[in-house]
Amino acid sequence: MEVAVDQIGEVGVAEVPVDELDASNAPEFKRDITPVVEKNKKLVLDMNRLHFVDSSGLGAILSCLRQLSAKGGDLKLCCMSKQVKAAFELVRMHRIFDIYPTREEAIRAFEP
Repeated sequence: MEVAVDQIGEVGVAEVPVDELDASNAPEFKRDITPVVEKNKKLVLDMNRLHFVDSSGLGAILSCLRQLSAKGGDLKLCCMSKQVKAAFELVRMHRIFDIYPTREEAIRAFEP
């Protein structure tokens, strides 16, 4: 899977390239997002295409946050569908991640 990345100043903006992030494709997503995570300290994950996520998908996204945090970076999420946001809330991950309604707001959140 190809993860498209826009560079906005110091912030990388990556789009989740699938409609569903689950056990069938979470390992591939994790593999393909790793170079993006390694290249950026400030990363926004645009989830506008994503309409379903299971525990494997949540784990892959959490792994991105852990990798970024380990090097003093951070991950912001944006553009979640109601279904995906409900999945995050169900397992209380909305308390772990900074979630924004738009790309612009997520990018702005990195400003000092």
